Amino acid sequence: MTPTEFPGGAELFRLSSEVAHLNHGSFGAVPAPVADAHGRLSREAAADPDAFFLGVPDRLAEARARIAAHLGADPAGLALVTNATEAAGLALDALRLAPDDEVLVTDHGYGTVVAAAARRARVVTVPLDPALPDEEAVRKAVLAGLTPRTRVALLDQISSPTARFIATPGLLADLAERGVTTVVDGAHAPGMLPDPLAGAPDFWFGNLHKWAYAPPGSAVLAVSPAHRDKVPAPVPSWEDDRGFPRAVEYRATADYTGLLAAPEGLDLIASLGPGRVRGHNSALAGHGAELLGALPSLRPLPADERLAMRALRLPASLARTPAEAAALREEIAARLGFRVLIWPWPGGGGIRVCGQIYNVSTEYERLAAALRPLLEGR
Repeated sequence: MTPTEFPGGAELFRLSSEVAHLNHGSFGAVPAPVADAHGRLSREAAADPDAFFLGVPDRLAEARARIAAHLGADPAGLALVTNATEAAGLALDALRLAPDDEVLVTDHGYGTVVAAAARRARVVTVPLDPALPDEEAVRKAVLAGLTPRTRVALLDQISSPTARFIATPGLLADLAERGVTTVVDGAHAPGMLPDPLAGAPDFWFGNLHKWAYAPPGSAVLAVSPAHRDKVPAPVPSWEDDRGFPRAVEYRATADYTGLLAAPEGLDLIASLGPGRVRGHNSALAGHGAELLGALPSLRPLPADERLAMRALRLPASLARTPAEAAALREEIAARLGFRVLIWPWPGGGGIRVCGQIYNVSTEYERLAAALRPLLEGR
């Protein structure tokens, strides 16, 4: 069945009508009520900087508690940070890795998060064929990549390019049994999954500016009790003596307005009905993937109905490198008027589409029709 329009969904956003935004998973989009709350905070900070900044630490703690309630997290183990890459660095620094320690990653990992690991330790990359059929195949491949020196497994909860589960609760349990510290990149989990911290990893982080409707520069880092006192503050501040999480959150005269507005996004999802939002978005992404999968040049990859993202492989001649992927992405935007993710991969990359409450089924129908002639003969 063709998914129906989410009533009032498009009106909640101020997106340009000149392009169809089918790439919510990359940068998200801020709903108007959240943007308005963010604007009020910015005006408040500008009107009386002394009063604003003196109150920031306590207001961050209040915002953190609201966010933790939505995520099912312990507010004492949650810190507000700016993005997933910063959170990855903080987690890895807390572990004080030795030169011979190895960090296991996969070739689906987000580039800057993997780079954060490579700055601190030896990285071992496990290759995962994008066409692996299910979570069990992924689990076996990851476990087969362990070595006696593996100290940390840094894994995507949901892979960004290929839109599949990797760090499942079962795999996290297997790694814990083997004495491997687990660091989970849950960039896409807040707002998309009902239980984003499932599996109780040692460290978990997620962006709020994607599926949780927060302003850019909004993310969280969750740390298990055994590691909380080891997480370093990113800069010295007047909250250092308070320890985690306040010492991590407060950076003196930084811009905190996005973080303070972040709970508004999760509150909005709660008012719309989280299950209703998730169901709509997943169905819409699945509809788009079905339409694109009918094109002879595209091959659907294994998908999960819990996710609002779907990925397909492009012809072998396309998006083999980051430069080729970026060129094709911009060509689709400029010539066809669609924003999608094109991800690079040796032997031919892929395309990822997302579903969000501002999207409608006809956008995917138009994309499929427009892509056919663009891809033919390439």
